[in-house]
Order: sequence, then C-alpha cells, then structure tokens
Amino acid sequence: MADGLYVGMSAAVARAAQLDSIADNLANAETPGFKATRPAFRAFLPPGPSDKVMAGAVSTGVDMRPGPSNTTDNPLDVLPEGDAYLGVRLSNGRVAYTRNGHLERGPNGELLASGLPVLGISGDPVTVPVGTDPHIDSNGNVVVGRDTVVDTLALFEAQGPMDKVAPSLLQPSAGSSMSPAADSSVRVGELELSNVSALDSTIQMISAQRQFDMAMQAIQTYRKLDDRATQVGLVK
Repeated sequence: MADGLYVGMSAAVARAAQLDSIADNLANAETPGFKATRPAFRAFLPPGPSDKVMAGAVSTGVDMRPGPSNTTDNPLDVLPEGDAYLGVRLSNGRVAYTRNGHLERGPNGELLASGLPVLGISGDPVTVPVGTDPHIDSNGNVVVGRDTVVDTLALFEAQGPMDKVAPSLLQPSAGSSMSPAADSSVRVGELELSNVSALDSTIQMISAQRQFDMAMQAIQTYRKLDDRATQVGLVK
C-alpha cells in the first residue's frame, strides 16, 4: 500500500503548490501591471518496480499576456505601448521591469513605480526639480514647465521568458535578456491592470481545493488499508 500513499502525497503537494499560486494571483487581482503565475505539472514513475504514476509541480511560469487597460486621466499614469516595460532600480542596484505605470513623485523629486526609482534613457533614475509640476508626453518625455524635458522614460522589450521578483516586477529568466524598445511610446492617463480575473481565480481555487481534499482522502484511505493489513498479519 506504500505506493498508494506516495501517489496521494505527491498529488497533495502538487495541489498545494497550485493553491499557493492561485492565492497569490487572487490577492493581486487589483494590482496594476501584475502578471499571473501558472504552475506546470508532470507525471512520473517512482523508482523501482511499480504500476503507480505520481504527479508533481515542476515549475511556475509567468503569464505574460497583457491585462485590460483603464483610463485614469492622471498625467503621471502611463501605459507602455506593445510589449514594452518600464525599468526600475532595485535596492541592490539591479534593474527590474514592470508594466505598472502608476508613477508617483518621491520626496527628492524622483519618479517612482511600485515604490522604486524609474529609469530614464540617461540610465539614471528620472528626477524632476522640487516644486515643479511634471507631465509625460506620448514619447515618454518627462516635461516640466512649458517644454523643458528633464529626461525620457526608458522602455525595454523582453527577449525570452521572465521571472517574477515581486507582484508587478519581473526580471529576465536564465538565457533571456532585455533590450531597448524600438519606436517606443506610452499612452498617458492610462494604466494596465492585472491580467488576473478574480472570478476565474476563485473558480480555480475551489477546483484545486477539492482535488487537494481528494488527495488527502486517498492518503487516509491507504493508511487505513495499511493498518488493516498489519492487523491481519499479526499472530494471535
């Protein structure tokens, strides 16, 4: 009966990983620029002679499909056209990429996305003079006053799959890279929302929870069968 126990355990572990992924998606259904994660499963044979097939969650991919757009009319909200990403500087000095174009001004005049400095084409964080009222044009130029351009938003394109490092922050996977987006532009006063549907995620969670419960029931059943087999084998 041990094989049956391991089959149930492997199914439960795989469904637990799926539940974690769905819960994260559901929690970020309202996060601008959020990209859903989707676990991948595979079936495998255990070592040694066995007629049982086990399941396992082997990886979690990022769903790169765009989310719906929302008009905000905020002059510091931008939606990169096409598949372009904004670049932000992490606290460790590395660069991450995001579709969350809800920009805010930091205390020192820097533009922030997801609380992190946004990079300009200069390679440095975009900073506007304190006391000015910046706005962004469709070319990504950050303008103060009538026509003074202080920097231009740097936009990037992914060459390959991406890994998630925060709810709306991505970095290229091993073997992938980022390059400057050609003919890049932004839509001002719009935001890309999460590509997660709260309703779909709720339905997925209910289904995954039921399958997890079935795996746990299978484990309990095999345990009872093992106990009964042990009792039958006892010499009275």
